[in-house]
Amino acid sequence: MTVLDLLEEIEDIVDKAPGVPLTGKVMVDADELRTIVMDIRKSLPDDVHQAQWIKEEKERILAEARAEYERLIKEAQKQADYLVDTNDITVRARKVSEEIIQNAQVYSRELKMRTYDYMDKILFDMENKMDEFGMKLFGEMYGQLEKSMENVNGILKNNREEIKTMAYNTQQSIEE
Repeated sequence: MTVLDLLEEIEDIVDKAPGVPLTGKVMVDADELRTIVMDIRKSLPDDVHQAQWIKEEKERILAEARAEYERLIKEAQKQADYLVDTNDITVRARKVSEEIIQNAQVYSRELKMRTYDYMDKILFDMENKMDEFGMKLFGEMYGQLEKSMENVNGILKNNREEIKTMAYNTQQSIEE
């Protein structure tokens, strides 16, 4: 069943529920409503699951970027140590190692920024989808509840009119 079908089922339960006299309230089976709410939760879009996956994916990408950064730093250090060990190219080795470290740091920053941009875009899209879904869902629920409340108020008004008529008729019979 879709979420909307389950909401219609809740509305049917409320519409068919016996009324509590003089309170404007109805009695419903709490277990039946809980079951329907659980079904609604199960029917929510996969977007909720996708958000969890996105979070895990972000953490994985950041861990990979950190590992790549550390690997590049270690590699640069090894290369620098080797170059220092050979006396005739020590000066050049320092320059190369600094360039490698700088390049690794630049690459790492760029990778992080691209990752952040990617995650921000996905989360922004998810946020918009959830806002749209929430507005649609709650708008429909509000409309259905408003109709139910209008029906209950109409019934109460009719009942009051009946009581007034009965009181008037009783008063007339006493006066006769």
